Amino acid sequence: MSLVLDPATQDLLFREARTANTFTDEPVTEKQIQAIYDLVKFGPTAFNQTPLRVVLVRSPEARERLVQHMGDGNKAKTSTAPLVAIFAADNEFHEELPELFPAFPGVKDAVFSERLVREQNAGMNAALQAAYFIVGIRAAGLAAGPMTGFDHAGVQKEFLDGDHTPLMIVNIGKPGDDAWFARSPRLPYDEVVTTV
Repeated sequence: MSLVLDPATQDLLFREARTANTFTDEPVTEKQIQAIYDLVKFGPTAFNQTPLRVVLVRSPEARERLVQHMGDGNKAKTSTAPLVAIFAADNEFHEELPELFPAFPGVKDAVFSERLVREQNAGMNAALQAAYFIVGIRAAGLAAGPMTGFDHAGVQKEFLDGDHTPLMIVNIGKPGDDAWFARSPRLPYDEVVTTV
């Protein structure tokens, strides 16, 4: 069976997708980010959880505060990207479930009353939403540079609170000169997929 997406779209969203390391200075607008969210918000999650929270770092002062928490190899590109986003998991996402998952009215208390359960689910489902968001960035004709090399506790203290766990920092914009490293290898199908 062939894929439904045309080959150019497959390339845009997946085959040519790589972490961008340089960007042009063309701004990323609020309207672009809104359009991306309005597309990717429909991606499925468990119990229709929506734990992803996105903090857009736009002001020079906030950018400077964020860069102080980035790993050395990520500071320069975070300083110069047109837009930087902090992707975080809201560990109190369950408060919204009565509205978001009306098929199971008691899910908030029946499944998510314990903090550890919420943290595990928030991390997994926010990461899934973050992946949708990154694909959406590519669908908008932009490039993404997701990074986990930063001081997580420092970013949480500086930009979030105890109920929000930072997952990744994502640089966003039009790719600049020499934006891509060479394509790294991938595991073959039979090393990843097993039939039992």
